[in-house]
Amino acid sequence: MDTRTLSTDGAEIVYDVAEAADGSGGHPPLVMIGQPMDASGFRALASYLPDRVVVTYDPRGLGRSTRSDGEVTNVPAVQAEDVHAVIAALGGGPVDLFASSGGAVTALALVAAHPEDVRVLVAHEPPLPGVLPDAADAERALEAVHATYDAHGFGPGMAAFIAMTSWRGEFTDDYFALPAPDPAMFGMPTGDDGSRDDPLLSARSVAVTGYRPDVAALTAVPTRIVIGVGEESEGVFTGRTSVAVAELLGAELVVFPSHHGGFAAEDSGYPGKPEAFARRLREVLDDDA
Repeated sequence: MDTRTLSTDGAEIVYDVAEAADGSGGHPPLVMIGQPMDASGFRALASYLPDRVVVTYDPRGLGRSTRSDGEVTNVPAVQAEDVHAVIAALGGGPVDLFASSGGAVTALALVAAHPEDVRVLVAHEPPLPGVLPDAADAERALEAVHATYDAHGFGPGMAAFIAMTSWRGEFTDDYFALPAPDPAMFGMPTGDDGSRDDPLLSARSVAVTGYRPDVAALTAVPTRIVIGVGEESEGVFTGRTSVAVAELLGAELVVFPSHHGGFAAEDSGYPGKPEAFARRLREVLDDDA
């Protein structure tokens, strides 16, 4: 693996290029992006795709990538320009792009702005409450997670996040009547260390979940857009947003193994099924070959 650094507007972006074991077989490079997850989260998935050049990166201000723009918020349009710069440094598109969670939101912004960069986009579980039929209540539920984190710190905030993202169906009065979950039930710390800079739970992420896809642009691009959803995500927050985004864009919806992080290593804190996930991803990408 070759680790490289690229200077963009207000950031130093660190990315990794893993060459194909057999010379790539004519496939375009496969770029993988997440948010707030950095490149390390894709290690297991990449290991099951040895026939492709795989490129992973750390978003600005996360992992090994630094930022000098004076900002702390994670804005999809800004991160999209960073990914565009990485693709240009690789020699230009089109590449194939697998994007997960907030990375899927960045990917939608990238394709809207630079459709020539991407041949096939697989956007896996973009967390966009604004596309849901119960958008106002979903956004209220997410705001409550941020408020819990602001008031009580990481453990209670993460417990609230898990409870919110595990809720099945629309966010009703029954959901809002639930008592605050106990962090200890989820193995989370109950104390407050005073930090309020978590990229998932703090206001740093609101531009990601508040993003509105540019439907006119995305339905006009030559890029094949596929929305991925985990088989275990049916009815829960990101499963519902995936279905809604696919319907909004008229895009193909493809079911992937496991859950929201279904590509994660089996020995990680959130184990998935990376080998099966890689097989499904290869099928989707090869379907456009």
